[in-house]
Amino acid sequence: DPIRQTLREMIDHSDLGYLGSIPEMGSAFAGFAQRRWGWTVDPLQVRIAADVGVGVVEVLRVITKPGDKILINSPVYPNFFTWCDETHLEHLDVPLTQSDAEINGSNWILDWDGIERAYASGIKAHLISNPHNPLGRVYTRDELSRLADLARKYKVYILSDEIHAPLTFSEQTFTPFLAISDTAREVGITITAASKGWNIAGLKCAIIVTENARVHETLNAIAPATHYRASLLGAFATVTAFEKGEPWLDQLMVQLDRNRNLVATLIESMTPGVGYRIPHCSYLAWLDLSKFNLGEDPSAVLIEKAKVAFVPGVRFGQQSTQYVRLNFATSPEILHEAFNRLATVLK
Repeated sequence: DPIRQTLREMIDHSDLGYLGSIPEMGSAFAGFAQRRWGWTVDPLQVRIAADVGVGVVEVLRVITKPGDKILINSPVYPNFFTWCDETHLEHLDVPLTQSDAEINGSNWILDWDGIERAYASGIKAHLISNPHNPLGRVYTRDELSRLADLARKYKVYILSDEIHAPLTFSEQTFTPFLAISDTAREVGITITAASKGWNIAGLKCAIIVTENARVHETLNAIAPATHYRASLLGAFATVTAFEKGEPWLDQLMVQLDRNRNLVATLIESMTPGVGYRIPHCSYLAWLDLSKFNLGEDPSAVLIEKAKVAFVPGVRFGQQSTQYVRLNFATSPEILHEAFNRLATVLK
């Protein structure tokens, strides 16, 4: 595929030095964003970091100071907590809540009263995962617009981790935060990468995107080393992914679609007590095991007794002890074997 070809050519030409200026990155991402989501990106407001975590941390170093408060909404990607600690920020958690009501097929709902109370308390930033890891939900345009309005009212930056955006399934519309409105562009900073969509996380390259002159100028205070510590191979692999990788990505989405539905079929036929909602993005299943009385850490029981490894739910938030996260980006044969093993334990 094109990414392999790019890497082979670079290695063949011994092009393995330091990462310098790479103007291709902005135009490559802008083209991809326009084709995929109708988002018009300013290529000159795209900057590079080694990965999304580095991007988030370096942005936070610029827009906050140690001791400031930052908001997250658990259950959420465990490194959100790590990044808050690394930047010496006090994290406030306003968890998503489960409801009988649904928004676009998800019953995990933002707690708007809790979010506004947190904003009013003086937080400096709100870190969101959209599309959401581990819930697999995609925030709606109305939800994002409401967040943007609150953020402007209370002078809060919204950092949108959109790393799973290329993996949104066709029944949902992914809306980039910065594409919402001028208000969103006044308060928003997007951090994303090709690493999830094309499985190149180990090549170490991500991007930080702004769409507002003031915000862009603020982020000019990010240390230049943030750019140079990214990987040369990763940068050009990322450019290639955005410019030439869509046919491969489309094929991947067909297989992931089959797999997310296969998980539902296997649960229904083999482990019917497991709670599962088919995700609208990515390759992650958030499984509720609360009916099985597996103790405080169901994942530990399952690795010991079924020899199937999950990510423990408690890593995503203290209220998620009875959940585990499954990565279904594998072969159908492995998924069948995993659920065969689970069925022997979840009787």
